[in-house]
Amino acid sequence: MSTLGIVMLVHTALDRAEQVARHWTASGCPVVIHVDRKVPGGVYETFVRSCSSDPKILFSKRHSCDWGGWGIVAASQSAARMMLDRFPDVRHVYLASGACLPLRPVQELIDYLAARPRTDFIESATTEDVSWTVGGLDIERFTLRFPFSWRKQRKLFDAYVKFQRRIGYKRKIPEGLVPHMGSQWWCLTRQTLSAVLEDPKRRTYDRYFRRVWIPDESYFQTLSRLYSTDIESRSLTLSKFDFQGKPHIFYDDHLQLLRRSDCFVARKIWPQADRLYQAFLTDQATAMKPAEPNPARIDRVFAKAVERRTRGRDGLYMQSRFPGHGRENKLTSGPYSVFQGFSELFEDFEAWLAGSTGLRVHGHLFAPDRAEFADGETMINGGLTDHAGLRDYNPTAFLSNLIWNTRGERQCFQYGPADNQDINWFLARDINAQISVVTGAWAVPLFRSNRNFSEIRKEAARLQRIETEQLDILRSVWTKARVRIWTMAEFIEAPMEPIQTVIDEIMPAGPRHIAEAPRLVDIAGFGKFLQNLKNQGMHPYLMGDFPVEEPGEQTPKPIRKPYLVQ
Repeated sequence: MSTLGIVMLVHTALDRAEQVARHWTASGCPVVIHVDRKVPGGVYETFVRSCSSDPKILFSKRHSCDWGGWGIVAASQSAARMMLDRFPDVRHVYLASGACLPLRPVQELIDYLAARPRTDFIESATTEDVSWTVGGLDIERFTLRFPFSWRKQRKLFDAYVKFQRRIGYKRKIPEGLVPHMGSQWWCLTRQTLSAVLEDPKRRTYDRYFRRVWIPDESYFQTLSRLYSTDIESRSLTLSKFDFQGKPHIFYDDHLQLLRRSDCFVARKIWPQADRLYQAFLTDQATAMKPAEPNPARIDRVFAKAVERRTRGRDGLYMQSRFPGHGRENKLTSGPYSVFQGFSELFEDFEAWLAGSTGLRVHGHLFAPDRAEFADGETMINGGLTDHAGLRDYNPTAFLSNLIWNTRGERQCFQYGPADNQDINWFLARDINAQISVVTGAWAVPLFRSNRNFSEIRKEAARLQRIETEQLDILRSVWTKARVRIWTMAEFIEAPMEPIQTVIDEIMPAGPRHIAEAPRLVDIAGFGKFLQNLKNQGMHPYLMGDFPVEEPGEQTPKPIRKPYLVQ
């Protein structure tokens, strides 16, 4: 007779449950199966008849099992009681589900437990010591009442919890109990399990835990602390959960991952994972080498999966993961540079910057009429077109797609107050953005235009108002982009110094000295232009302090009247 007995809780995939049960009994382990009462009677009877040829497979009294309810505990009690009564040689009882799969030869588990005859393997920690609880309820699981199903009666569940909190209701925890929590998948010694089931206060404990939330994670975990002489607070079953508290499901492509865990049993296995069942149930002798169970060996993989699920990849958005505002991780997938005012101050600035850096330099990507892609292209990587309507439907998606589809190649583009401003906050919040602004440079094209001065004044006032609002955003405490701002007056005094600084930041591999400087546009008379704007009632303050007179221009001295010195 085997010293290990298996209790299986089954509610679906009964064919797989039978396959695993026969695998246990083939190694001499008796199996007691509990089938959820919600399984139709005909299906249940067929399952029982299918297993009847194996005398080591028994079936316990059926209970209705709802997630978070008492039924799972009652099912475990009934099946465990039958195991202890019918198989007196069993020293350890292992609780498993129908979706559990042995990963190592059963004899290795038997030998492992035989070497630890007094050790109970059950994850058991106080509420202060656990960090895996999801749903906002820790100690309140034990001090409030939960008569409603969290899944089926969510509104009633939440309303009743709020009501109890509001009136200050607290249940009294039975004397002598210190609530503990942990995985429901345990392996207990006969001594500890029988002491729990035969406790004189069991009716009191059962009555109390019936109204505890998710009692299958606390009933045996708490009571075993009263009787066990040697608890190892860990489960021998590999069971992983995601950030929402939902169990990970193992598929065929997880075969090597499961082998690396060295665990005895894993859940939750997809019923159609034929490769896993084939590998672990028919060829276990060569499947895994004897070793101490070490689920931490694959924790890194699960941690990476959780991070990928919750944070995603930088700058990648899709239908399966479109995060809310503030939860996007990095907004774009790589660094890029934004130039504001440079193409207005220098002739052919885009061509010069592309030649100096070797990068792709676009014009005004958010210009009113179209996206000005580099080299006059009308379509770019990823099928992004220059159509203004498509771009402006979701400007942030347009930019993030552009950076994602050209990742590995830094993008540079021009921007200004005449462009679509819906992108401002996105640029400011993006840590990948390098933004260089020469304030007031938008006035240069107006200065050089041949428009009526009344139109120029009106347009200048509009652009200045827009750029002022943009600068407020760029100077906000929420800004994460790398931002450099110069007024036009201070910039043109020594333009090569800030340009060299920007290029050094774009090309960090090594200093890249500029061989040829860009050519500044002719702005002779710009000071008088600004003064004319002032004279017309518009105050252009973003350009800085521009002198009205050009350097070298002489102002005629007034003729002095003669006076007499006595």
